[in-house]
Amino acid sequence: MIFALKMVFKNAFRHKTRTILTIGSVVIALVAFGLLRTVVKAWYAGVAASSATRLVTRNSISLTFPLPLAYRDKIRQVKGVTDVSCGSWFGGIYINEKNFFANFAVDPKSYLRLYPEYLISSEQKKAFLADRRGATVGIKLARRFGWKIGDMVALKGTNYPVDLDFVIRAIYRGKDKNTDESQFFFHWDYLNESVKKAAPDRADEVGFFMEGISDPLLAPVISSRIDAMFKNSLAETLTETEKSFQLSFISMTEALLIVIQLVSFVVIAIIMAVAANTMAMTVRERTGEYAVLKTLGFGGLRIAGLIAGESMVIVMAGCVLGIALTYPAAHAFRAQLGAYFTVFNIDRGLFIFYAAASAVVGLAAAAFPAWRAIRTPIAQGLRRIG
Repeated sequence: MIFALKMVFKNAFRHKTRTILTIGSVVIALVAFGLLRTVVKAWYAGVAASSATRLVTRNSISLTFPLPLAYRDKIRQVKGVTDVSCGSWFGGIYINEKNFFANFAVDPKSYLRLYPEYLISSEQKKAFLADRRGATVGIKLARRFGWKIGDMVALKGTNYPVDLDFVIRAIYRGKDKNTDESQFFFHWDYLNESVKKAAPDRADEVGFFMEGISDPLLAPVISSRIDAMFKNSLAETLTETEKSFQLSFISMTEALLIVIQLVSFVVIAIIMAVAANTMAMTVRERTGEYAVLKTLGFGGLRIAGLIAGESMVIVMAGCVLGIALTYPAAHAFRAQLGAYFTVFNIDRGLFIFYAAASAVVGLAAAAFPAWRAIRTPIAQGLRRIG
């Protein structure tokens, strides 16, 4: 057994350049697979963080069409609705277009009641609610721009014809790992007052309403009740669960996500092709050696074990390095594209897949070369010596 292990490791690194290149290919492929799968997961982060007790009401035509603020009081009277808040996407630009982040106006008190996963100290929360120009930002966004409590932030309006100045009064942290910590929200009243001066016809309108409900099982019924209230009005509504609301955005890029998922599995196929090529070359070069082993009494299974062991050593070495390099690669990816992915966390379960995929690739790559080595007659193999 010890002899066999020594032989496997010695053979695996006999051609160091080839082995290193093969291991490098496995590492690159696994890290690429991990990043691609994490991108897909990050795309669905908003869905995973959705609450079953929250509904979203928007204009039935499109989210870009507003709703009258007066709808809020009517929605509050719907049976099953426990709380109502409202909001509007501001889409402001900070310094330049490259500094993209979600920023929107909300009714602060009701919004924070509906989103308890945003953890804010009582002192900061009080300061935010008391200051009409106050803003709350996520910890990731604050770190990105180096913001701290009391800093002034100016946003140039795009969706609204107004530029607004804010004072950061609160910085929130997420209760769960899927909570978006890169948002910027402020008082809707502050936005509405500015809009009344610049574009009076757009005042007293909101982009969406958020409702808290008493029972998640009643979500379809409550949604129907809300939409029925405004049927045949100038601004009909579409009410859906927060999860469905998030999925509606993802559906716009569903084709892209499918392509990313397919590419991630193509990467695994590439690993198999590279490893299989390496093992095929190795067995072809050592045909004579295997013939000698047969004359010494080595059976077909033992020879197959040596070939499979060599393949597994190379592939698993790449797996270990791939696991070690995934976190640094993810950190670099997050640093460059973090603005587009609110949550980008490596799932440790991914490493289980690394190991399983590597084991399958290692065995599959060794299968045909091992079969060929076993089937080659001793006399024919001995002709390859020298």
